[in-house]
Amino acid sequence: MSEKIIYIVDVTNRDGVQTSRLGLAKLQKTLVNIYLDEMGVTQSEFGFPTTKHEINYLNANLELAARGAIKRTKLSGWMRALESDVIESFKNVPGLKIVNLSVSTSDQMIRGKFGGRKTKHDIINDTVKAVKTAYKCGAEIVGVNAEDASRTDQEFLVKLGLAVKKAGAKRLRYCDTLGYDSPVVAYERLKDLARRVGLDLEMHFHNDLGMAVANSVRGAQGAIDGGVDAYINTAVNGMGERAGNADLACCVLAILKSSGFAGKYKIDSNIDISKIWQLAKYTSYAFGVPIPINYPAVGGNAFAHESGIHADGALKDRRNYELYDFEELGRGGPEIVETGRMITTGEYGGIKGFRDVYEKMSIEFKDDTEAHNILELARYANVHTQFPLVESELKFIYHHPDLAAKIMTVVPFFQPSEDLKNRIKKNRGKTIH
Repeated sequence: MSEKIIYIVDVTNRDGVQTSRLGLAKLQKTLVNIYLDEMGVTQSEFGFPTTKHEINYLNANLELAARGAIKRTKLSGWMRALESDVIESFKNVPGLKIVNLSVSTSDQMIRGKFGGRKTKHDIINDTVKAVKTAYKCGAEIVGVNAEDASRTDQEFLVKLGLAVKKAGAKRLRYCDTLGYDSPVVAYERLKDLARRVGLDLEMHFHNDLGMAVANSVRGAQGAIDGGVDAYINTAVNGMGERAGNADLACCVLAILKSSGFAGKYKIDSNIDISKIWQLAKYTSYAFGVPIPINYPAVGGNAFAHESGIHADGALKDRRNYELYDFEELGRGGPEIVETGRMITTGEYGGIKGFRDVYEKMSIEFKDDTEAHNILELARYANVHTQFPLVESELKFIYHHPDLAAKIMTVVPFFQPSEDLKNRIKKNRGKTIH
């Protein structure tokens, strides 16, 4: 039997962007996908194909992958495990090849969400039908997500897993939707599922009790000990609903560096931890959420020493007080902060300042037409993100201007009923108080 591997499925662009009161612009989501690709992350769950404002972004990112701008990270879409959602998703985003179909499975959610409209039998039948439809529509890999799996009866999870496996599903996602599990329970339940179902397992843990990373790595260990590949769902900087998801950097480093994993369990060989720092920094900037100073690996104090004993020990031999090297993560380089004249470009930028910004990145334009086209896109990008544009965004716009334009294009859905049209007519000239 071949050696089993731990893979990473990052959900920053699907679950992370659902962080209450926060979010990412479509250009920023695209840059996160590019940074994930540079790090060699296995897969990015990049959005919702049934959501209208996502459609241009999703199709453009698949085009980026076809161009080779996203090489190693596979892009997957999320939808409900309903035949209608699957059909609509492939109508909106026909290039999808990997999809995850989500259904609620716990007694609590069957009662609380479906209100008696669905039985467990209905849930299995609907999900099986959705899996088969996804393959008919062109999917190559279909995964099934058991929402609230940690509060779902294990026998029902096994029954669901076996049914979707027979229908052709390649993975079963165990979702700890409320952050309810403990590492011991996560290990035992995922090992049992692996042995009895025989499908590769994804583990999706939330951080409500502060155990998302521990649950994720122990769950992966259980899956592999049970004989299948493991796919850990992560989010950059632990972003996500409520208390967030399992942090990408922490999960990867736990597998590579901790005593229970190092040298014993294998992670996707494409993973390049030297890209962790730049990914964390960009994502922090794009969300507008500073990385906590005491955050593992990427926090400001992750390699800082002040007490006499610690400073003395670290200076004598860094291994006295540092488990891994900051250089491994891509840290340690100088950060230049301009303190004199600064020329920037944004939604009101002019052509001379714009050219100066690009010349500092060693980019020159062939003619005025090219420069003006890219300038207009940079202006729109600033309106789109409402953040000053960073170098990676400006370079992306230069290298892929057609897709940048597509990504930033959103046509609002508005098909008013007669009642709404009449209300609009009545409200003309009225002020809002």
